[in-house]
Formats: sequence, structure tokens, C-alpha cells
Amino acid sequence: MAVSDADREYLARCVELAGEAVEHGDDPFGSMLVGPEGTVLFEDRNRAGEGDPTRHPEYAIAQWAVAHLPPDRRIRSTVYTSGEHCAMCAAAHAWVGLGRIVYASSAAQLTEWLTELHVPAAPVAPLPITVVAPKVVVDGPAPEFEEDLKALFRARYPRCGDSESDPSSRSAVTGSSAPPK
Repeated sequence: MAVSDADREYLARCVELAGEAVEHGDDPFGSMLVGPEGTVLFEDRNRAGEGDPTRHPEYAIAQWAVAHLPPDRRIRSTVYTSGEHCAMCAAAHAWVGLGRIVYASSAAQLTEWLTELHVPAAPVAPLPITVVAPKVVVDGPAPEFEEDLKALFRARYPRCGDSESDPSSRSAVTGSSAPPK
């Protein structure tokens, strides 16, 4: 299944949430859970900078879903996200039995952008979702969001690799300038 126009509307909101994350000093990731009838059930932005490096929005969705939805509803729901899940979030998604994932940017794109920005590598390998959770249906990336997302990463890491880089701009996840994903 390809990324549809309806999917793009949800992804646009995820990109907005990613922008909110940057405004709060976090890495630009935003995600939402949409039920089978098209209702937004839960949305969140990255909150890893608040002291817990696992506070990724996709992980929060998995936790919320297992607490609020029966298994048959979880599997029929869709997770939309600004960036492809990290290994932790992909595993959580699979373990709680969520359905399809649609992402705006891939782990490969993110790795390329962060390399261009001279951001040190994260402590977890940037694996595709399908490597971690091979039974999950995955669609993405959606190229129309690439420039907006790249701009958010440039805003988050404007001086990375610069010897005068401000340590307060470093990721709360790693203590370096690496992203939490």
C-alpha cells in the first residue's frame, strides 16, 4: 500500500509535532495513532530531553495503546510518524500488536542528514523497521516532507561539529549531539 492523500494529512500533523519538539529543545520527531475509522486516538512529540531518553513519541503510542485499546483494535490502527521508528520503538510497536506504520522520512535519510550536519552517531543502529519488526506493514518515506524535516534538523543542530558548539544543544539521550532515534 502506498502513501495516500489521507496519509499525507496525518503526516503533515506529525511534522508539526516534530516542530513543537524542536521548540522545546528536543529532536524533531512527532507521531500519532489513528484508529481504523480515521479518528486520531493519541499524538505526541519527542520528549527525550525531559530526562528519560526513551520518551520517543512512537514508544509513547505503544504504551498508550496497550493501556487503552484491545488487541483487535490495536492491529487495525495506524501509526503515523515524522521519522522511521528506531529499533526500540519498532520493537515496542510489534510487541503490543499495532498495525501499519507510515513515516515521512526514513532512517537512511535521517542518517544522511545527520552526517551532513556532523552530528555524532546515536548509540543505537539506525535499522529499518522491517529488520526489527518484519511482520509490520510499513509505508514511506513521503518525499514531499523531506525539505521541511531537513530544516527542522538544521534548526535543532545549527552548529554541530563546530568547536564552539553550545553543549546545551546536545541531545539529552546520549550527552552528545546525536539524536534520540
